[in-house]
Amino acid sequence: MLDAVLNSKRKQQILAEVVRAYIDSGEPVSSRAISRSHAQAESLSTATIRNVMADLEDEGFLYQPHTSAGRVPTAAAYRFFAQIIAAQARLDPVDQQWIRAELAAAATPEEITERAGHILAKMSHGLGIVVSPPLGRTVLEHIHFMLLPDGRVVAVLVTTAGATRDKIVRPEQNYTQGDLDRTAEYLNRSYTGRTLDAIRADLLSKLANERERYNRLVRDALALCDPSVLGEGDAREIYVEGASQIVSAPELAGQGQMRDLLAAIEEREKLVALLSACIDTPEPVHVQIGVKEMLAAGEHLALISAPYGGGEEGQGSLGVLGPVRMHYERAITAVAFVARAFSETLRRESEG
Repeated sequence: MLDAVLNSKRKQQILAEVVRAYIDSGEPVSSRAISRSHAQAESLSTATIRNVMADLEDEGFLYQPHTSAGRVPTAAAYRFFAQIIAAQARLDPVDQQWIRAELAAAATPEEITERAGHILAKMSHGLGIVVSPPLGRTVLEHIHFMLLPDGRVVAVLVTTAGATRDKIVRPEQNYTQGDLDRTAEYLNRSYTGRTLDAIRADLLSKLANERERYNRLVRDALALCDPSVLGEGDAREIYVEGASQIVSAPELAGQGQMRDLLAAIEEREKLVALLSACIDTPEPVHVQIGVKEMLAAGEHLALISAPYGGGEEGQGSLGVLGPVRMHYERAITAVAFVARAFSETLRRESEG
């Protein structure tokens, strides 16, 4: 559908101006308002602009809520604006400096991650979301096990990037703290610098070897550090900031929409799936207008996401979830820049 507008520079300019005006005001946009505000349209009459807007309505980019009202962008208009206009924008140097300073001030990988979510929420006035790389691809620096009174075990994993991942597991057999200490010592001695997936594969290989088959230490190590025991192999931590901002959006005033949105925020797996999908897309920043996975609230929401990291620690993802009527130029450039700056900061932490 975008081809219908891309073949006309005039339509592009007027549609972009309608989207900008509606984002700013939340009110239907008239041809007179575009004539007054659009510098490129100074030589165009209000009648000409009105005709172009009527064409855009016929092509599915605008609609008129009332016959006497101006026009409002459709999802297709927002999609055009995000792909063609906002994607060409550049983040203000002042914002770039602030983002780098905020990330540099963090003392730990966890704090860096929390700050990244806070930055995204503040710049987009929506949800700032950061999803960690899969647990199975976590590169181990050190592991420690602690026995709880009820027999469960706390596994504390420290990655080569300095991040700490805590998981509580309920093993099938009973362990003493001495068993756990010996297993942790074996893992730290043998597998520092390898991912949990690689550790699991090597332990399985050892068990397949006849002389290792009855080695209890190997079996205990496999049982306690298997990603499928610690969570799921692709389990990810998720950080969400800015919930109070998005729930106040006028587009989500309906009780059903608000209830659905709050439920989605609580169902972290849904947010993880949404953001993780952006890793497999070719675009550096992925824009989704309308989030059908969130049912009633979804048609009023937009998701802007990007991958970060890579290398030994694997890729995570981050982004913003906000009302469809959001400032795309600021949100898209913020997501792209934060993803890049966040990756650089984590890399420096792991090297330092």
